Amino acid sequence: MDLRQALRSTGAARRFTEEPVDDEVLVEILDDARHAPSGGNRQPWRVAIVGDRALRRRLADLMQPVWNEYVAASKAGQVPFNSVDYRPVPTDMHAGNPLLDEIETIPVVLVIAADMGKIVATDAALDRAALVPGASVYPFCWSLLLSARAHGLGGVMTTLIARVEPEAGALLRLPERHALAATVFLGHPVDQPTKLTRAGVSSFASVDGFAGDVFG
Repeated sequence: MDLRQALRSTGAARRFTEEPVDDEVLVEILDDARHAPSGGNRQPWRVAIVGDRALRRRLADLMQPVWNEYVAASKAGQVPFNSVDYRPVPTDMHAGNPLLDEIETIPVVLVIAADMGKIVATDAALDRAALVPGASVYPFCWSLLLSARAHGLGGVMTTLIARVEPEAGALLRLPERHALAATVFLGHPVDQPTKLTRAGVSSFASVDGFAGDVFG
């Protein structure tokens, strides 16, 4: 697939057929993704391939309350879990999510962790949540999804698991000084979204600073 076409048409797939993904294909996807950039080329990622159905269910049960709060906060007009002004939204609702509801049968479930001792955090001393560390692990996650697309698969990345790191990390035997970054779900998609809705260049680009003339 043409690179530009892949970049402009790789959407999030959340429903998958029962067709399995061969281990050889998954190895190729991981082998492609390992070429992702990272600070100092330290490649801090670790990947847990979660196949055990009971373990998958326990992880989904941990993530479900996070998803419930995410949906409730969105309905309340908030950006869920933002680090600036988020106000927790208590809820007893159950919000459906095919990734969690059907986690036992999703062909591939990957949990991505990062060795925080290998990650440069140039903004760690600022009076806000650190953003820079993600630059050394999320390109790897995106490369997983692009490679999956090239293999005729679909997928999606979620970060729900990060909010329950202590409990999920214990189940996954997370090594010391590592952080849970994401869960990546892969498979043969029921529908492959390819027409993506994104804001145009002029909505986010400006000249000589963020208050300059609109660019694009």
